[in-house]
Amino acid sequence: MKYAQILFSPTGGTLRTAEAVTGVWPDEVETVDLTDPASIPRSFRREDLVLIAVPSFGGRVPSLAAQRLAGIEGNQAACVLLCVYGNRAYEDTLAELRDLAEQQNFRVLAAIAAIAEHSILRQYAAGRPDAQDGERLGEFSQAVLEKFRSGNETAPALPGNRPYKQPGRTSLVPKAGKGCTACGLCARQCPAQAIRLENLQTAENALCISCMRCVARCPQGARRVNRAMTAVAAQALKKACSVRKECELFI
Repeated sequence: MKYAQILFSPTGGTLRTAEAVTGVWPDEVETVDLTDPASIPRSFRREDLVLIAVPSFGGRVPSLAAQRLAGIEGNQAACVLLCVYGNRAYEDTLAELRDLAEQQNFRVLAAIAAIAEHSILRQYAAGRPDAQDGERLGEFSQAVLEKFRSGNETAPALPGNRPYKQPGRTSLVPKAGKGCTACGLCARQCPAQAIRLENLQTAENALCISCMRCVARCPQGARRVNRAMTAVAAQALKKACSVRKECELFI
């Protein structure tokens, strides 16, 4: 058997949260990176335990993550679902992620909705996951291991609606400022391949998923989204995002 984590983590928040879960698993954990098209396809076996982790984009699984997860065959491997959100709401993300996992022939044993720093409005859930989150996730992961080892295959009830909410379309496309040195890192690491080496100043609107990886990883801090638009978004989400939310655990 093997342990693995399947991740779509453009800015690192989902990765940090996933590591709080898989960090207590007893053996080396293989990582499948869904932000890298070259990392798939993969297949697993029934005796394996897999964490499938994605951020919530507007209450849904990111479409690019869903497309790439379709290249992975579960073969009845047990899985834990993890959706990570920026302290607003995760809405139908877990329900959709469950459907996607089951379509790929995974058995869902448990699920988590956890909070990480908002990828665009970073003042919300700043510093999350924190030590308190890590302790709670680690304890829950131990309970999941016990369930897995016992052979208990009961699936948890999860929140969410079907049909899912309609996906939104954001116009927050990052652009490069004067500090850009044309190193091309943003183009090479863009999960959606929306930035061209011949035009690093912006991204293709039709391809950009506003994941903010280029903003997070630019070594010069030269990429950003429109400040006026983010200010409006921050004000709109202030009430929903200002009260600390805690992890929700399903087993």
